[in-house]
Amino acid sequence: MSKKTRMEKREIRHRRIRKTIHGTSERPRLSVYRSLNHIYAQIIDDEKGVTLCSANSAEKNSKVNGGNIEGAKLVGARLAERALQNGIKSVVFDRGGYRYHGRVANLADAAREKGLVL
Repeated sequence: MSKKTRMEKREIRHRRIRKTIHGTSERPRLSVYRSLNHIYAQIIDDEKGVTLCSANSAEKNSKVNGGNIEGAKLVGARLAERALQNGIKSVVFDRGGYRYHGRVANLADAAREKGLVL
């Protein structure tokens, strides 16, 4: 048996998390993906299989690096504003197999500060 890579281990953790976390129409799922240079977040209704809104640090009007904590805070705040405009007040947080630490935690905290209930 070959040793699993970090990405394969993260995907296993993410599948394990997704067994219990499920987004509904009343409370959709906030999913986070983190790459080396950027961070991406989207709010998903799993019942319909539709992305309701999204934000990421690779957008054209984004002026900060998504590979750091400040970028993650701005993405979280931007996503919360878009969610509130679409009438979404409460979400289920899906950390995507990443530790709730650093950029992932700061994205969630910034979304909470803007009024989104996680």
